Amino acid sequence: MSAERSNTKVYLGVFAALAFLTALTVWASYLDLGKGRNIALALAIAFFKVSLIAAFFMHLKSEKRAVHALFYGAALLALLLFLLVLPDLGLP
Repeated sequence: MSAERSNTKVYLGVFAALAFLTALTVWASYLDLGKGRNIALALAIAFFKVSLIAAFFMHLKSEKRAVHALFYGAALLALLLFLLVLPDLGLP
């Protein structure tokens, strides 16, 4: 019973962090930092949200190194694809 209660606290903490980060995303959308900085801020917040989801809900926190390598390899390729699209957005 104690392990279930502990897991519940962890998941509620992750939920609270995701809710906070979502509110932060909405707040940041009203800032006028310039096109590039707004995109960078939104991506930074999204990175933290994805990290929490992957670590706790996809259980990557307790996986072996091979699974981590696959996940981070895919994330690196996604970042590379994003960087290839930046010139189309008018960003350097």
